[in-house]
Amino acid sequence: MSQSERQCPLCLSTGAALFHTSTQKNLERDYYHCDACDLIFVPPEFHLDADAARERYLTHDNDPDNPDYRRFLSRLWDELRPRLPQGARGLDYGAGPGPALAAMIEEDGFSAALYDPLFHPDDAVLACTYDFITCTETVEHFATPRADFLRLNELLAPGAYLGIMTDILEDIRKFPGWYYHRDPTHVAFYTRRTFRWIGEWLGLELEHPRPRVVILRKPL
Repeated sequence: MSQSERQCPLCLSTGAALFHTSTQKNLERDYYHCDACDLIFVPPEFHLDADAARERYLTHDNDPDNPDYRRFLSRLWDELRPRLPQGARGLDYGAGPGPALAAMIEEDGFSAALYDPLFHPDDAVLACTYDFITCTETVEHFATPRADFLRLNELLAPGAYLGIMTDILEDIRKFPGWYYHRDPTHVAFYTRRTFRWIGEWLGLELEHPRPRVVILRKPL
């Protein structure tokens, strides 16, 4: 049975209201909207377990040698790369089973450590800071977005960049027909206002250089 209100997993507001209910086969779940930070989220009881999520991710065509996938990832990398100093050290956070972006980063002369809770669960890479972090098609999978964004902020060195790629909801009234919420592994959905809230909360400078791309910079 649906609850009328929930606590937002990003800003911790207790007034997130039931916003949409999916009755689609194999996607029966509720979505809540937080008016404070504009996040739309799926409650934990509807999340896939780790095994089911891993199986779903493995169906994606994330081959590092796939030119179409590389073009897709270049939307973020082409915006981030010119901002980086020579020799910058990076982290691909949420690298997935086929770390194509890390390969592209290294081909351009930068280093890229990998972290993914399912495919590259190396906590050692979380023990230092980085000049840049890439987070492509990852933030929509955050079950605990507050904890993840706090961690990402801690991993940024002063002056470092966090590059995010996700589909951004431009009009919440169009959410019911939006394709992005139909993936069962997608549990957190962001608007431009959500990213403004994140930037203000963490004290990060915010840019939206192109559709789907968000760049946050930690001040020196």
